[in-house]
This record gives sequence, structure tokens and C-alpha cells, in this order.
Amino acid sequence: MTLPSGRTQRVPAAVLAAAFLFNLGQGVLRPSMPLYLQRTFSANYSMVTLIPVVFGAGKWIANIPTGYILDCLGRPLMVGGLVLIALIDVVSVMTSRFDVFLGLRALGGVGWAMFATVATTATVSLPAPQRRGRAVSLLLMSETAGLLLGSAAGGWLYQGIGVASPFLFEAACMVGAAITVGHWASLAAAPSRHRSQDRRVLSTVLRTPGVVLMGVTSALVTAIQTGVLVFLFPLYLLTRAGLGPEAVGAVVSLSVLGRLMALWLGGTVSDRRGRMHVLIPGLLIYAALLAGTSRLTQPVGLGVCSFAIGATAGFVAAAPTALTSDRVEPPLQGIAIGWLRTMSDSVQILGPLLIGALADAIDLSAPFLTGATLLAGMAWQCRRHASAMAAASAERRGDS
Repeated sequence: MTLPSGRTQRVPAAVLAAAFLFNLGQGVLRPSMPLYLQRTFSANYSMVTLIPVVFGAGKWIANIPTGYILDCLGRPLMVGGLVLIALIDVVSVMTSRFDVFLGLRALGGVGWAMFATVATTATVSLPAPQRRGRAVSLLLMSETAGLLLGSAAGGWLYQGIGVASPFLFEAACMVGAAITVGHWASLAAAPSRHRSQDRRVLSTVLRTPGVVLMGVTSALVTAIQTGVLVFLFPLYLLTRAGLGPEAVGAVVSLSVLGRLMALWLGGTVSDRRGRMHVLIPGLLIYAALLAGTSRLTQPVGLGVCSFAIGATAGFVAAAPTALTSDRVEPPLQGIAIGWLRTMSDSVQILGPLLIGALADAIDLSAPFLTGATLLAGMAWQCRRHASAMAAASAERRGDS
């Protein structure tokens, strides 16, 4: 999709508003989903854990194909994803069969990929490269704010209005997001039809220097976020630090607050100083904080570490997407974003299982220390890549 020439374009407010509404609906549904499953289907633990697995599988399957068909259908594809999720939410509360419900949630993952991949591609393609980090940060801030507010309201809706209300609320959010972004999407430039059938495009993207490295980096950060911080950190606070449920919730919320506050700073610094100047020290600090957290039991220290871990994760969050978008040609950005999301969704499915098995086999501290080691190793790989790119750039200047 070509962009009109002229002054530098910024991320449209419609995309940011739609991302907020999208994640507001997702956030409302997250805490109430296990309660709904238990009440409606008498679900056991295995049935509950199948929901994120099939939802993640739907996203995983659809991410890269969405990048391919983006050039055929254009940005209205994101509206289709929103409408699909809204319809699935309505149908979900009407079914009494768990297998049907499971299939619907997998289709919901497809809708998620349709919206999120297109929204991220639009975000990185509109601004000039020197503003791309801040653009990605703005999108992530909108998503985080929506999830934060939605998670706080989900339990209240379930208890105060009815068991089906979170699904209907999410459907309403998706319709609102579709209306919000629909006019902007219809005004987008006409989609290109020149490369939609080229099956070698993904290979071209993956051969671009830094793309595979950024995919692995994004996957590692996501694995630690979902496997360690979301699932095991609350358990660590409960068993090792002896905190009650309310205190656990407060400490975990500090991580979300830290992430939200640091997102803009990370994007700004990466635009002004370079992506690797954010990513390498950020990964090392992240590693040190993870390792240090595994040794703490005092509530105040854990609260400070939780905030710092969230802030560090937010600081580096935009860098892999921005750097990947810097390296690939604009017509290939949709597939590159699909690749990044496929890597992240892969570890969202497998990461919690592997990390949980590690904690069971060794100790609850083991995932923290393992994550710290992997982050430090990834920082080293990023440093090697940055040095190689700098040497190649110096050689080209010498030849000219």
C-alpha cells in the first residue's frame, strides 16, 4: 500500500482508539472466562487451559496469511476481524456444547490476528522512520490501557450484570472499534495487487538482516511475560513472600503500571539514539531484575522490582517491531509484522507449559534465573549483530 506524499503522517487517532476498545473488550473477558466456563460447562482445569491454547493457535495460523492478503484486501481487513470477533462473542453465549465453544474461540483468534496485524502494519508504515518507535509505543500504550481497565471491570460485570455480560460487552467494544476505524480504513490508499501471489516474499523477509533475531527476541520477551510474570510471579508472591490475594494483585498491578509509564520513553529513545541502544541495555537490566526478584521475599522490595520489571519490559517493547519495520521494504511490512506475531504467539502457547514444567522439575526460582540467562544471551546476540552491521556500514562508506 503506497502512501500519499507530503508532510509526515502520524498514527491516526482512529487506530489508537480502536486498539483501546479492542483490548478493553479482551480485558473484560479475561478474568471472567474461567468463571463462565465453570458455571456453564462445569469445566475442569484442563478445559479452562484449552481456551488460551486454541485462541493462540487461531492467531498463530492467521498472522502470516493476514500479512499476505493485506495487499489484496487493504486495511478494511481489520474491520472484518473486529466484526468476526463480535459475532463469535454473541454466538458463544448461545451454545451449550463445549466443543463448539472451543471452535468459536479458535475463530476468535483468527479475528484477533486480522485486526492486530493490520493495525500494527498501519502504525509502522505511516510515520517516518525517525518517529516509528514512538508510533509503536503509542499503539502499545493504547492496548495496555484498554487491558488494564478491562481487567479491572471484568469481574464486576460478571457478578453485577450477568454471566454473559462480558461476552456481550466485548462484542459491543468490537462493534465500536469497527465503527471508529471503518471510515479511516475506507479512505486508505488502494491496495496493491503486484505481489500477493509471490510465495518467496516470506523468505525475502527472513533473509533481511536482523529480522530473525528480532523475532526470537520478541518471542523470548513474550515468553517471560506470559510464562513467568503472568502465571508464576503471583504464585511466587503467595508461597515465597507470604502475601495475601489483595497484596498479590497490588504488586502485580505495579508491573502493568511500570510498563505503561515506560512505553513512550522507550519509543522516544529508540527513535533518537537507535533501536539497539534501547534493546541491549534494556535486556541486560531486565535480566538483572529477574534474577534479583528470585532472591527477594520482602513485600516492599518485590513491589519495587515488579514496577521496575514492568518498566523495563515497556522500555524495550517497541524496539523489535520498529527495527524490523526499519529493515524491510514498505511493501513487505505486513508479512514482517505477521512473522513477529507468529513468533510471539508460538511462545504464548508453549511458553507457559515449558516454564511450568521447569518450575515443577527444579524450583519456583528456576524460571526466573533461566529467563535472566536467556535475556543476557539475547543481549549478547544483539550486540554482535549491531557490531556486524556497523562494520558492514563502515566498509561500504570506505568503498565509496
